[in-house]
Amino acid sequence: MQQPKIFGAPLDRTVKQIRQNYVKAFKEANVDLTTEQWVLLDNLYQNNGISQNELAERNFKNAPTVSRIIDLLCKKGLTERQRFENDRRRYKIFMTEKGKATYEEALPHVLALRQRGWKGLTEEDYDDLIRIVNQIFENYEE
Repeated sequence: MQQPKIFGAPLDRTVKQIRQNYVKAFKEANVDLTTEQWVLLDNLYQNNGISQNELAERNFKNAPTVSRIIDLLCKKGLTERQRFENDRRRYKIFMTEKGKATYEEALPHVLALRQRGWKGLTEEDYDDLIRIVNQIFENYEE
């Protein structure tokens, strides 16, 4: 019987390498963000004012983790929470002007990192990667 292919360790190693490069690039650029904070800001830049729960779902993170990250972003003055009018338990999350400025300051570094990571690969490679990763995800969701 043939052994199943190992893919978790190489995926984990790659994600760790990507995170380390983001941390280093942000530090060198004096951008006060973690990779997790960047991911939420990036999503808010595209969807400003979405609910905290929707932000968690879009980023595949649990609600307490997103709440903690938002707390830190609020303390830095990059985001703010506003309660829904008809539901006092739910919050909409908005980027502040400072948050937008920080996002725009970080963006060129992020784009350079993405370009670096994709060096030597094609659009077809990208499509294949996304298809494969999504299939693995779906296989584990069953």
